[in-house]
Amino acid sequence: MRMLKRASALILRRGITTYQSRLCKNDSLFRVHPSVSQALAENKPVVALESTIITHGMPYPHNLSTAKEVEAIVRAEGATPATVGVIEGEVHVGLSSEVLDHLARCKSSLKVSRRDLPYVISKGLSGGTTVSATMIAAHRAGIPVFVTGGIGGVHRDGENSLDISADLTELGRTPIAVVSAGVKSILDIGRTLEFLETQGVCVATYGALKNFPAFFSPRSGFTSPYQVCNPEEAAKLIASTLSLGLQSGVLLAVPIAEEHAATGQQIEEAIQAAVTEASAKGITGRDVTPFILQKVNELTEGKSLQANIALIHNNAKVGSQIACALSKQMTERKLKEKTHHHGKHSESDIVVIGGINVDFIAKGKTKTLHFGQTNPGSVCQSFGGVGRNIADSLSRLGISLLFISATGADSHSEAVLNYCKHMNTSGVARLEEQSTATYCAVITESGELSLGLGDMDIHQQITEQYVSQFEKQLSSATLVCLDGNIPISTIDYVCSIAKKHNINVWYEPTDSEKACKPFLSDAWKSLSYSSPNLAELCTMNKTLGIPTPEVLPSSLEEVLSVAVALSRPLLEHLHCLVVTLGASGVLVCGEYDAGSVNLQPRKQKRRRRLCAVHYPALTVTAEETMNVSGAGDSLAGALMAGILQRRDTDSCVRMGLLAARLSLASPHPIAPTLTLDSVDPNKVQTHWPKPSFMWIA
Repeated sequence: MRMLKRASALILRRGITTYQSRLCKNDSLFRVHPSVSQALAENKPVVALESTIITHGMPYPHNLSTAKEVEAIVRAEGATPATVGVIEGEVHVGLSSEVLDHLARCKSSLKVSRRDLPYVISKGLSGGTTVSATMIAAHRAGIPVFVTGGIGGVHRDGENSLDISADLTELGRTPIAVVSAGVKSILDIGRTLEFLETQGVCVATYGALKNFPAFFSPRSGFTSPYQVCNPEEAAKLIASTLSLGLQSGVLLAVPIAEEHAATGQQIEEAIQAAVTEASAKGITGRDVTPFILQKVNELTEGKSLQANIALIHNNAKVGSQIACALSKQMTERKLKEKTHHHGKHSESDIVVIGGINVDFIAKGKTKTLHFGQTNPGSVCQSFGGVGRNIADSLSRLGISLLFISATGADSHSEAVLNYCKHMNTSGVARLEEQSTATYCAVITESGELSLGLGDMDIHQQITEQYVSQFEKQLSSATLVCLDGNIPISTIDYVCSIAKKHNINVWYEPTDSEKACKPFLSDAWKSLSYSSPNLAELCTMNKTLGIPTPEVLPSSLEEVLSVAVALSRPLLEHLHCLVVTLGASGVLVCGEYDAGSVNLQPRKQKRRRRLCAVHYPALTVTAEETMNVSGAGDSLAGALMAGILQRRDTDSCVRMGLLAARLSLASPHPIAPTLTLDSVDPNKVQTHWPKPSFMWIA
């Protein structure tokens, strides 16, 4: 492991994760509970829940007991609950029991919608999130299913007052499936459905009929455009919406069970009386709903509260079943796509050979750590290893691959292989009487490494003899990726296979000490690609007896000049070098083609004209940076994916830079949110600094 100076560097490969159970881009604003983060990382079902029902929807202690009961129902159905709330200026996705209790008792909590988020956060205030604010947080965290009681809508007389809930516009611009008991019965349901149609929101009733429910009543007198009969149908509808990339939500209206529906006529009369009283008292805007719900509860002698609790329980059960069905379908779809791809396009497969690590990161809460005593801090676990990271990245980007590695037959192995279910890990050996590779880092509050301890001995078990079992896959692969953790003899063996079958090999050096491995013999002449940083590039040259600078330069101009000079000797045999320059970006060196570097796999070696293109890094602030352990691996994986998809050089590199940015903003080395769409330069709006071109003499 190399020493890290600051966590704000962009493309560091073997860094330290600063995981603090947060998933979203800006960790100063969003916090994700560890249970939610872990479930998302393992592709398990998660259900988002709002918190205005706690702060404004019910009196204490009914609000607290209902919140806990709803979370228990979600867990009982096999999903993880993620109640959203704003606590002292931070959006929390997933609340502890203590925080739930605090919100339930707090008299000063605000009702937080989309428009309120900036103010509440800037003032460090607390509040319950409405449907719109909860949708925003859920989407940021990567949770596709959200359960609530009922959504807001067009208020009665809304055609004159223009009082329309932000829930409706949020459904029109945020791709979340909202499971609710329809629209609150105090609203104008007909106009609400018309407005949802205008916003392009797909509305479907859950059940045998199309009757659109009116919160307390299973029938409102209106019908939904569509219906879904069971969790599987609902999950397919959600999956279709997400696949189309429409950026609009789905409203699934779940009627309250007949046996729990309060007498419709009694509640309707109470609603009319409450609306009249609210108007007489001059109550408007956000205060209307809680006033009317409270008044209706009084007039119906608690029957409306009982019905409210019953419908929320029912929604939680149905929503959790839908989330589980969606998770299952998405997993099966990925496996099916991989099987189809593997069967018909085996020539595009990648074989990745490298290490798997289980990392334990201890981060102090003080500027200085005192050795010899206990320091306050947090200890978190994540899964890494250069080979594993690259295979993870490629898998999430739709590339069919085989991952070859080794672990012990221990609990760490079970945990990491369970995390990697989306990958083809059939080439991972589980060895008795061996320990899975582990790494423990102690870092300061600012992200500096104080001490690191690693048990990586098992990487030496990825032997030539073991890897040779996969010679057929190696000889038919379009690309083989090696990381520097594996033994020199294994690297030499793979390079000999590559030379024999004209296979392209990508060498990921891992660190400056291991960068020398292929260069200790002529094995390096069989490499096609490598992605070193400047220190690793120096090691490669030194191993070949080529002079290198004693001190690495600091100015960008000197860095680029040295990188080009050190790349030149290696390009006598390598097809392309991708030199990572930390916060200064990436330098791509290789064969000139149409104004840039040709990244496409070569079929044979030939004399060529050489050039280099420097791509500046995307800006990532220290506050946004959560983890620097996987940025380089994310870059390399996305680059490989772009190359295999035969994209142009600019697109390939930009895919890599976008993947690296996602990694930096995630608590995991490879962001669970990584998809082809999330790194498609044509779909992600960002400012791209102009690359600079130079010839290599």
